Amino acid sequence: MRFTIYGKNMHVSEGLKETLKKKLGKFERYFSQETEVYATFSKEKNYQMLEVTIPVGKTILRAEERSEDMVTSIENVINKLEGQLRKHKTKLQKRNQDEANKFNLEGIESSAEADGFQPKVVRTKKFAVKPMNVDEATLQMELLGHNFFVFLNGDTDDVNVVYMRKDGNYGLIEPTF
Repeated sequence: MRFTIYGKNMHVSEGLKETLKKKLGKFERYFSQETEVYATFSKEKNYQMLEVTIPVGKTILRAEERSEDMVTSIENVINKLEGQLRKHKTKLQKRNQDEANKFNLEGIESSAEADGFQPKVVRTKKFAVKPMNVDEATLQMELLGHNFFVFLNGDTDDVNVVYMRKDGNYGLIEPTF
């Protein structure tokens, strides 16, 4: 695995880099040598944050954790990534055996084996979309009390999603073709 490590609002010491590489080293058996790992260490008020992104084919494994201690954040991110790998293994086993060949997931028990829970679609919701701009969509989202809102962008005639970010700002997802 190849690591790209950034520091945002802080200097990342060699010790932190080595700790992260060592902890993520246990995932090396699941990924190829060319797999990129992007890690961003950041400091915000009294919190130490770590975000790790591992793009693999069409799949992106991503974990973000915030705590008062960076080592705790690293441990929590590793735990989240392990859970995502378990979940991904279960999905691959059920849906697409060709995609499963990209991973060597023999050492990981599937999430179904771990907790017996099988997620499924339990509700389908249909609604009419009317063209609106981004500001109208954010207002509608707030009025509904949701943390995301799907709408038809009147400026581009594409379906977009506006969502509430953890920092209190909004995000916009636009399709590309």
